[in-house]
Amino acid sequence: MTAIPSPSQAVWHLGPIPIRAYALLMVLAVLVGAWVTHRRWVARGGEPGAVGDIATWVVPFGLVGARIYHVATDWQQYFGPGMEPLRAFAIWEGGISIFGALAGGAVGAWLACRRSGIDLRAFADAVAPGIAFGQAIARWGNWFNQELYGRPTTLPWALEIDPAHRPPGLAATATYHPTFLYESLWNLGVAGFVIWAEKRFRLDRGRTFAVYAAAYATGRVWIEWLRIDPAPHILGLRLNDWTALLVLAAALVYLTATRRADGPPR
Repeated sequence: MTAIPSPSQAVWHLGPIPIRAYALLMVLAVLVGAWVTHRRWVARGGEPGAVGDIATWVVPFGLVGARIYHVATDWQQYFGPGMEPLRAFAIWEGGISIFGALAGGAVGAWLACRRSGIDLRAFADAVAPGIAFGQAIARWGNWFNQELYGRPTTLPWALEIDPAHRPPGLAATATYHPTFLYESLWNLGVAGFVIWAEKRFRLDRGRTFAVYAAAYATGRVWIEWLRIDPAPHILGLRLNDWTALLVLAAALVYLTATRRADGPPR
């Protein structure tokens, strides 16, 4: 049986300093996303240095938002009986959420754009494909960490998980759906679709970002359906499914409302 092997190592040490694969991928994701955004922003007549200035707000706010969402939705890991609450600040141990990162990053972008006199909607349109490209890169961190994989499967592209990282009750099951790969490929498709839709329908006024949000949320729904890592459930659905559905609904409402308010996109 063929399978995708998992990396045997996710952390390297440079003397006393741990070098984590996930952290390196996150840095690369931010750099690629910023580069794509810079090119799009300048092509639209924006100031070349604006993206870097806004990124200095977006990145820390996004990181804080990502951690807050994770801790709030998995609070038992930190505030349950016998747990250590101070571990909520130990972000190096893992535990961040893209939905929290988007929310926190949006706050940072709003503050930065307000200070600079930049239209937030215009910036959101410029950054949308860059976010998707960045997400496609960052998801490979889950591969290195052997985490957030899907249900058991024997498909040719199944992901092999080491015994130490298998869930309780499935110690003898070696292969699972590589949801990190599904989401990475989906995000690449989202980036291409957003760029195509923007040109095809001449999207503006934040509508490009809304298309990105709707497309990403749609993919996240079925990917969450495959995942088997512990997660809060509401009415039988994982919490992230509900978040994705809310994001999808909000994006569709925005697309409809802006079209009715201002007519066809210019």
